[in-house]
Amino acid sequence: MDVILLSDQRHLGQRGDVKKVRPGYARNFLIPQGLALVATPGNRKYFEEQRSKIDARHMRERGVAAEVAEQLSALKISISKKVGETDTLYGSVTASEIAEAIEGKGFTVDRRKIDLDGGIKTLGDHTVRVDLHSEVIAEVTVSVVPDQS
Repeated sequence: MDVILLSDQRHLGQRGDVKKVRPGYARNFLIPQGLALVATPGNRKYFEEQRSKIDARHMRERGVAAEVAEQLSALKISISKKVGETDTLYGSVTASEIAEAIEGKGFTVDRRKIDLDGGIKTLGDHTVRVDLHSEVIAEVTVSVVPDQS
């Protein structure tokens, strides 16, 4: 099934691209989420007419995301985890824990937008990427410290 992407998708393509995807992926995810339209001649014409509005909305969203990225980049988050006798973590730091810590600082970030790049399994400072927009990425410093309880 051919679809027109209405927004940039990390693993699929850029806004405005016509991509061939599996019908279930299009029907069950892309179209209901408002991320794509079925690539019919009428929808192609509609997309071209609406492109300027979509581009303006995209630029506004990017501007807001850039402002939030500046504030997040200055942020340092501390997460305490249980450690063993040799200072190794029991488990690892998850994206949900990082999202909760960021919310504690006053920002709302979806846990799926946090890129842990293999996970955090050691104590110390780690740089974590947060994809706020398809063109804006913030880097947050996460400090993992031993739990004192």
